[in-house]
Amino acid sequence: MSLPTAVVAGHICLDIIPDMGALDVERFQETLQPGHLIEVGAATMSTGGAVSNTGLALHRLGIPTLLIGKIGSDPFGQIVRSLVESYDPRLANEMVVDPLTSTSYTVIVSPPGVDRLFLHSPGANHSFSADDIDYELVSQAALFHFGYPPIMRRMYINGGQELVELFQRAKNTGVTTSLDLCYVDPATEAGKADWAEILKAVLPFVDIFLPSFEELFRMLHFDEFERLSRRGRLLDQAHPDMLHDLSDELFQIGVRIAGIKLGERGLYLRTAHESALSGMGRACPPDRSVWANAEYWAPCFRVRVIGTTGAGDATIAGFLAALLRGLAPADAITAAVAVGACNVEAADALSGLRSWDETIQRVRAGWERLPLILDDPAWEWDENCQLWRTRR
Repeated sequence: MSLPTAVVAGHICLDIIPDMGALDVERFQETLQPGHLIEVGAATMSTGGAVSNTGLALHRLGIPTLLIGKIGSDPFGQIVRSLVESYDPRLANEMVVDPLTSTSYTVIVSPPGVDRLFLHSPGANHSFSADDIDYELVSQAALFHFGYPPIMRRMYINGGQELVELFQRAKNTGVTTSLDLCYVDPATEAGKADWAEILKAVLPFVDIFLPSFEELFRMLHFDEFERLSRRGRLLDQAHPDMLHDLSDELFQIGVRIAGIKLGERGLYLRTAHESALSGMGRACPPDRSVWANAEYWAPCFRVRVIGTTGAGDATIAGFLAALLRGLAPADAITAAVAVGACNVEAADALSGLRSWDETIQRVRAGWERLPLILDDPAWEWDENCQLWRTRR
């Protein structure tokens, strides 16, 4: 029996990742000054962005996937196409080539033990439009996933009209729609956009919403985000009631499945009621009663972290692959954090990933989880599934 197919569209770029594994972190921070030369190792070049990170991860996990991204006709664009074709020549067939713009690229500065820093050129992603999607292809797929609109200019200007049109046209094909965000600098044009209003406009056409906690909280509750950020790292302050309230907001707008990424603290998942799930489209779970009203928080698996590039995208791919394979929600959230954990065992977004069977076998073999304590009487630890579930 053939698996359902996915179309992954949105942001794509060339990632340039210098090897910084031999750096002394303290020395690096001291010398990161004008006029200093910092010696690094050879650079890894790989494709980045949601189209690559999530799309190629789905492909590696055995899901027939089509990629739709926009590149220039410059050398970086040729490298992007070549790297995508190295996985499967057919994957690059739907790439949109615009000779009037440059290919997006990102230099990823990732010293050991320090959160990564990005030097990013948006390039062709800024001109990506709703018309760049082949909706005939989308109509043949079970799932349509779009990623990183906050760094794609046409997706956020004019109140996100282009993004809304794109999702409305995709949803009209009967496909299940999925959306991922990315964090933006509040000082930029994208950071100053009214994301709360953009989300209210587009989320009625989004079935599965998979942002990070920081991204979502900043966009919906900027003043509270600023207040809590002054108290310390926002991720450390995330608690079950806060996540429950955020998912309530998303369900009221129209989302049917909410997955909130929490970095090393794992993944929170909540699903809407059964009648809401029935409108999900072609990737709707076969047993909606099992998926309805679920609420889980899965801790991460223990690994040696080499790099975190694309970890959130890989986590999304793991979840979407599990959904397309018909797994139950507890198994889907477990697969999500498992694929995310494999990702961070390599410097780039894809080298650490394993096949679906290898990943699931690693889980079944007793892969150790990182500790996660939820001091909340509304939640209980499920020893069998190795995750937290709500008592509600």
